[in-house]
Amino acid sequence: MIPAIIDCDPGTDDAIALFLALAMMEVRLVTVSGGNVPLARTLANARALVGMTGQAVPVVAGAAHPLIGAHRDEAAVHGADGLGGVVLPEGPPATPGIAADAIRAVLRDAAPRSVHAIALAPSANLALALATEPALAGRLASISVMAGAWGEGNWTPSAEYNAAMDPEALAMLLAVDAPVTLVTLDLTAQALVTPARLAALPRTGVCARAAAAILGAVPPSRRFSGRGFALHDPCAVAAVLEPGLFGFRDAAVRVDSGDGAARGRTHIDRWGRTGATPNVLLAEALDADGFFAMLGQALSQLP
Repeated sequence: MIPAIIDCDPGTDDAIALFLALAMMEVRLVTVSGGNVPLARTLANARALVGMTGQAVPVVAGAAHPLIGAHRDEAAVHGADGLGGVVLPEGPPATPGIAADAIRAVLRDAAPRSVHAIALAPSANLALALATEPALAGRLASISVMAGAWGEGNWTPSAEYNAAMDPEALAMLLAVDAPVTLVTLDLTAQALVTPARLAALPRTGVCARAAAAILGAVPPSRRFSGRGFALHDPCAVAAVLEPGLFGFRDAAVRVDSGDGAARGRTHIDRWGRTGATPNVLLAEALDADGFFAMLGQALSQLP
């Protein structure tokens, strides 16, 4: 079992990512930020999702807003409750404390290069934890980040949502002394939830049925002409679990943290045109059928 810290903002796709991680990883900590919906709601969702699996994993609240600026949500996609209106049982109480402190505590107890941090939200929690104790980056085997795009964004024409919400925090993560895997919109577009793929997922337990209901509540995307929608965050979990499902390339990435229309844009040099030193392992291609088969297997293992 791969040791992992999950930083999330559930969120429909975060919900599926959490189920995938909890089924197939040794999740040591779940930290939560405001993102897809405000922090009070993302925290309640994370507590509920972890509670449904029956696992005693600490869930700790973190940043309610970005390092700079105000929180803005994605309720138009995820619903006001973050889960498309799907009602889950109340989860166990959150673990007292602050996310950045909890992340540092887990890493202090870890062996060198042993824990994978999986960043599924605007990145303030992880950025604060590692900026305030940089030596702990040496305990990370990798940071798998769902953020950015080399093409068009989904929040602005330039920027993907997580990157646009907290570009300063994302830039801090990209500068950490640990291997970073970047999973962008261009990759997650290959994990397209179609009616056929949704119908093929198991409904064998309460978690699997909840996952199917949550995915069924997500509207088809205009980006894909109504054929389905991209399942973003589970791809960042899968990149750690089953890297053989992906094609990767070393790339140099810079985040635009200016105040103009390109704020949050990830400038991704896939072909070495700038001469900049690569700072990420960029996920470029996905075996989508293998990905959905793994997701189905994980859901069938949960209660």
